Amino acid sequence: MTQQVSNMKDMAAYQDGSIVSKEIINKPSGTVTIFAFDKNQGLSEHTAPFDALVQIVDGEAEIIISGEPYHLKEGEIIIMPAGKPHALNALKKFKMMLVMVKS
Repeated sequence: MTQQVSNMKDMAAYQDGSIVSKEIINKPSGTVTIFAFDKNQGLSEHTAPFDALVQIVDGEAEIIISGEPYHLKEGEIIIMPAGKPHALNALKKFKMMLVMVKS
């Protein structure tokens, strides 16, 4: 991995009607991925075997964890606990960094 300074907002571009992702770290201990969601895009309810931290980089999103909705804006973070059902909805275009912790 090379050292460089990057702007998270520029790491994944918005695409009409799509979700774009760019994995920036993939290690046995976890991953870091940048996502760009177009308005009205989302991820249906699912579970993950690992804790995950989401930071909103741009825009606004609704993240639902165990049936409870959270409205997040740029700069805010939330932890999605392992084994808890969660879903994401783009209230408007938004970008997020997902940090998956495997150990």
